[in-house]
Amino acid sequence: MIDHTGITVSDFPRSKSFYTSALAPLGYAMVMELSAAKTGRTDTAGFGEPPKPDFWISAGRPNQPPIHIAFRAPSRAVVDAFYAAAMAAGGRDNGAPGVRPHYHPNYYGAFVLDPDGHNIEAVCHAPG
Repeated sequence: MIDHTGITVSDFPRSKSFYTSALAPLGYAMVMELSAAKTGRTDTAGFGEPPKPDFWISAGRPNQPPIHIAFRAPSRAVVDAFYAAAMAAGGRDNGAPGVRPHYHPNYYGAFVLDPDGHNIEAVCHAPG
């Protein structure tokens, strides 16, 4: 089981704002923020369902190639809300909400590129 993961972003304030908005429909919030002075390396922010962060962004040179991360959503309506919030926050469409039967009959996902081109997905596996 994965405990936490993270990505590196080129514009920390911009990405922090993007993820704060995009992940809110999933029940995520920015749970922790640590400055470069505190980490000894770079600014970081941790997002998750309070109180534990499980997704981190760090300032620096963005991962190349860009990363794909999928967040589990409890319903298709939450996938739709994620997509709308991410697009409103400056994300770029990489696959509007819909069923992806080539994965399995109930795979309902939406894909958005974050400010650095990372492919961020929300997915629901429950029947419609």
